[in-house]
Amino acid sequence: MSGSSTRGWLMLAGALWLGGIVTGIVALARYAMTPGAAPATAATWPEGTRLVRQAGRPVLVMLAHPKCVCTRASLAELAQVMAHAGGRAEAFVLFLRPEGLEDGWEQGDLWRTAASIPGVTALRDPDGVEAKRFGATTSGHVVLYGADGRLRFSGGITVARGHVGDSPGREALERVLREDGEGGGTPVYGCALETPEGR
Repeated sequence: MSGSSTRGWLMLAGALWLGGIVTGIVALARYAMTPGAAPATAATWPEGTRLVRQAGRPVLVMLAHPKCVCTRASLAELAQVMAHAGGRAEAFVLFLRPEGLEDGWEQGDLWRTAASIPGVTALRDPDGVEAKRFGATTSGHVVLYGADGRLRFSGGITVARGHVGDSPGREALERVLREDGEGGGTPVYGCALETPEGR
């Protein structure tokens, strides 16, 4: 094989290799920027929930899958929210434990991270019953209910899966906590709370 033919094959192989890398990067970026399924969040504090609200205080709830790596970023953003909230709200992180799994399955690294955030209580959510009550379908979904029990915010507090940094969701949530207003909703980026893989 001549030198020019060898160079041609090497150039072709290099172009194919580079194309594969670019395709992979684009696929990863598309996945990171794809939100979870749109939730149907309860407009008022759900009846039957085992969470107890203190009278006259807003309540923030994050629904989470304990094995979702994307949720680490959501918890980092939650820590920022709580640091800026100045004790204005109670906060809970509810971790899914699918039916049939052993007690403590949900109490891994993400649980410990959530429990270490000042003002946050980590609790288990057997078979996702509470997630269903709140209408959450994606790990990292945050809801905030005002002192009157009405929904003030529903959505995610990251701009992509696993991305830490300023986001419209976190900004809206912090604004609602400061001003006691309405924050609307934002997309939630994370793993599905109920998937065969999650079980």
